[in-house]
Amino acid sequence: MKFEVQLDGQAGKTTRIVELERDDAGWRVTLDGRPVAADAVEVAPNTLSILLAGQSYEICVAPSVDGKLRLQTGGLEFTAEVIDPRAWRGSRHGSAEAEGRQQITAPMPGKVVRLLVKTGDRVEAGQGLLVVEAMKMQNEIRSPKSGTVERVFVQEGQPVNAGEVLAAVC
Repeated sequence: MKFEVQLDGQAGKTTRIVELERDDAGWRVTLDGRPVAADAVEVAPNTLSILLAGQSYEICVAPSVDGKLRLQTGGLEFTAEVIDPRAWRGSRHGSAEAEGRQQITAPMPGKVVRLLVKTGDRVEAGQGLLVVEAMKMQNEIRSPKSGTVERVFVQEGQPVNAGEVLAAVC
C-alpha cells in the first residue's frame, strides 16, 4: 500500500511517500522511493516502538477530531495526515463519493466495540459501519460510498491495528 503522509512539525510542513508491503518476515518499507530497514511493535495502547534504520524511537499516537494524528516522540510533536489514494474523502471533494469496491481500514489501533451493519446490508455514503474505541474515545467508521456491504472482516470486541481492513463496500 502506498500512502502520502503530510507532516506538520517544528521544522514546518513536509510531504513523504510511504509504501508498505507485507512479506514473510513482516513489512517492507519504502520512504520516498528508498527502501528503509524498519520494524514496529505496539508496546502499549497508542504507543509504538519503532526501529528505523537502526535507531529506536518511541512514538505516542493520538487521533484528533479533524481526522489527523498527533505524534509525540522525545520532546517533539507532529501532526500527520495520511492520505490513502484509494479512498475518496467527501470532506475534501464536495459531495462526490468513492467509486468501485472500497476497503474500509482502521484509522488507528483500538478495539471494535459495535458493528452497525452486517454482510449484505445496503448502506449510504457517510453511514456508520462500525465503532472503534481508541484512547477511551469511540470513533464511528463511516462508508465512503453508497452500496452493499460485501464483507465485514471483524467482530465486536476484536482488537485492530491501524490500517487493518475492517469491511468492504461495493
